[in-house]
Amino acid sequence: MASTKTTAVLLALYAALGSAFTAAPMRASSTTSTSLNQSKDNYEFQRALLEAQFAVGGGAATAEEHIEEIEQPIDVTSFQNSILKEQEEPVDTTAIQNSIISILRVAASTDRGQYASSSQKQSVASLVEILESNKPKQTDTFTSASGATLPSYLVGTWELTYSTNQLFRSSPFFLAGRSTCKTQAEVDQYNWFCEMHRAALAISTIGVVRQVISRDGKLTNEFNVKVGAVPFVSDFLPFVKYSGGLPLTVDGAIVSTADATPMSMENKDDWQLYMDTVEIKGSNIPILRNLLDGENSKLKSRELSKLLEDNVDSYEVPRPALRTTYVDSALRIVRDEDDNIFIYSKVSDIEEVTDYSNVMADLGVASLLEGFNDAVTKIYL
Repeated sequence: MASTKTTAVLLALYAALGSAFTAAPMRASSTTSTSLNQSKDNYEFQRALLEAQFAVGGGAATAEEHIEEIEQPIDVTSFQNSILKEQEEPVDTTAIQNSIISILRVAASTDRGQYASSSQKQSVASLVEILESNKPKQTDTFTSASGATLPSYLVGTWELTYSTNQLFRSSPFFLAGRSTCKTQAEVDQYNWFCEMHRAALAISTIGVVRQVISRDGKLTNEFNVKVGAVPFVSDFLPFVKYSGGLPLTVDGAIVSTADATPMSMENKDDWQLYMDTVEIKGSNIPILRNLLDGENSKLKSRELSKLLEDNVDSYEVPRPALRTTYVDSALRIVRDEDDNIFIYSKVSDIEEVTDYSNVMADLGVASLLEGFNDAVTKIYL
């Protein structure tokens, strides 16, 4: 009797193993399909083994009942997700931290990359690739009911920390200008123009370059700049033997806006921009300030684009592409269509643009006199 029971066990094992090997050639080549087939093969094997054990113990009649008690329905989706999660490569947090520190060090010492050497630019490019290869997965906390078109982890106020190109080329206006180029020769000409544009404004100081991203897809770029109002005193007062200028500056911000539309619902990190307006805000020049604050001083690029599109057959409305290749809670890396790198630091989650209405239109005279009084005369009422 024992021999019969043993034979039954061996036959059951052989049948289970045979079914497993027979199913093997039919398995899919992908890791997920293979894992699922292995799970099913293992299930059949355990079932046959359990039936054989019950046969040996004289309880074959109750094998099905016992299987039903332990059998659980297979959730294929959850199983696939668990397999894929196990296959995800772990993020190298040490490499991320070291890369960010090194990038910020170069950014700080070269004024956001403006004075970076070729070797420094190559070093930052390599560090950026390390970050991009260790890009952490972000979770969008906005619900579909919120009506948001951009993910929560991209929304907020960001400041430009480093760029491989001129800082002003982070503006949607200059990105749109590049997008109009159709040939490499035109691209080279545009790049040369941007270099000459910066060289012509060498006496200006670029302040904060800010980008405000709202959940409804509005992107606002604020480019703050400062220029010496009286750079050379001797040009105005020849009898004054002083080669410097007066501590008065012309301040202002070039503010450009655009609509950012995700390339797809599955990938909201890559956008197409649709340029909207350009205006100067916060000018401290008397009289001119009132004119600049008026609605008529705003450049409405869409109206101009429509005019060109209606009258020039070859004209196409520029829609430059921007790709977010890395983002965490504090840093965001963006590439344009030429793979130029723009690195932003997160300032806050605020989606409101800067209010420049409190900037006084006095060329800085009031602050100059106040500082002179605090440092020299010390006359207080």
